[in-house]
Parts: sequence; C-alpha cells; structure tokens
Amino acid sequence: MKRRVRLPSTLLFVAPLLAAALPAMAQDAPGPIVSIIGGLAPDDLLNIRVTASPSGKVAARLPNGTAVKNFGCNVVNGYPWCKVEDTQDAHIVGWAPARYLSPNNPAPAPEDAAAPAAAAIAPQPSEEPQPDIAARLGGGEPAEPPSAAEIGRTAMQDAYALAFAASASAGSDTPDAGIPCARHVGQPMTRCEISVAHEGGDSVATVTWPDGGTRLINFHDGKPAGSDSSDEFRFTREGSLNMIRIGVSERFEITDQVAVGH
Repeated sequence: MKRRVRLPSTLLFVAPLLAAALPAMAQDAPGPIVSIIGGLAPDDLLNIRVTASPSGKVAARLPNGTAVKNFGCNVVNGYPWCKVEDTQDAHIVGWAPARYLSPNNPAPAPEDAAAPAAAAIAPQPSEEPQPDIAARLGGGEPAEPPSAAEIGRTAMQDAYALAFAASASAGSDTPDAGIPCARHVGQPMTRCEISVAHEGGDSVATVTWPDGGTRLINFHDGKPAGSDSSDEFRFTREGSLNMIRIGVSERFEITDQVAVGH
C-alpha cells in the first residue's frame, strides 16, 4: 500500500536549491528503490540466492507482497538479476530474478555486490564445524583480547569461504551431486540422490529421500510434467532451473542438465 506524504511548503521551496548545490557525482549515484515481490503462485516463495544464478545457494525464501530494497540489476547469462535486501531483515541479502520485482531498478547493481551478498546472509546449516575465530587470531590465549575490527574482519573472511563453498556445491549439474529437496513443511532444503532414465524426448527422475523412500518425477519435452503422487503438481522456472512443488510440502530443484541432459 502506497503512503502519501505531504511536504511543508518551505521544504518544497528549499529542496530544489539543495539539489542544485549537490555535486553532480552525488546526484548521478543511484540509490536503492523499494520493489514488491509478485508473480508467484499463491503458495510459492521466491528464492533469494547468494549468487545471480538459478543454481546459487538459497539464502532465504520470501512470499508475494514482500517489500525489498532493490540495489540494481545485472544481466547474467541472458537473464536479469537484481541485488535485494529484505526491508524487515537486513540479514536477508542476495539476488532475485528481476521479473518477480516491481518496480524494477534500472541502475546496474554494484560490481562487487555478489561478495557482500554472500557474506551478509543469515547462517546456513552446515555439516562442517564453524571456524574457530580465536585460533585464527593467534591462539586460544592471546596476550591481548582481539579488537572488534579483527574479529569482524576474520568472521567476514570465514563467511566468504563458507558461502563460496556452498554455492559451488549447489551449482553442480551432475546427478551424482544430488539435488536440493525438502519433504516436510518448514524443513530446510537438504540434498537428495537422483537418477534419470531417458526415453526419446521424455525422462523419469527417481529422487531418493535421505531418510528413505522415493519420488518419481516425469519430464515431457524438457519440462516437468507430473509425478507418482496424487497430490497437486506444479513448477516454476528460473533460467534452466525447475522449481517443483508437490502437494503442500515437497520441494525439488532440478536443472535441465540433470533432468534431460542439456
């Protein structure tokens, strides 16, 4: 809902003078705009990714109607992606497809935007132990306590490394690497084993849950077509990534490379 703000007449008179006094560079520097997420299925969520890629690590998922700061957009592999930040939670920072954001920000995203986005996301579950920052700063019993700047710098380096490793793992396009999946409502995405059988232009993907059981997903002419479940089947696409939903809880992310081999 848009809010209308009436400016006092004195401000309306002074504002043009202040704008004229600003350096040209400051006037030309575009700032973020507020975009609203839309265009999703009623019960779907928009993936906010660490990198501008449909196979990038998912930092968060946001529903229709969410307001985000839009810092600008870049075209990556033929698709426009925008760097965004949740207006209600500054920890949620990443990249989203421009077609789900309105209005769009015509400014290009900062060239170094991908790195801060990776570092600023909320911590993700990991099987590896978190880095020992005290040891990184010179042992468990330093002569003097490390400064806040040292701790912050070391934590930032660790965040970069963890985000890069997670993104590289999520971006694999081979069945052996598995696919992102979730089985229950509210469950974070994990990885499921997948095997694919091809026949002509069709294929059947067999997804194996980590805790046992399988789900068959059919592809026809390169697009998801159904499953062996009686629950509702639906999907959306981000570039070459198929985001598949079955019923109210099952979620799968399968690239064209894995599903149909191209």
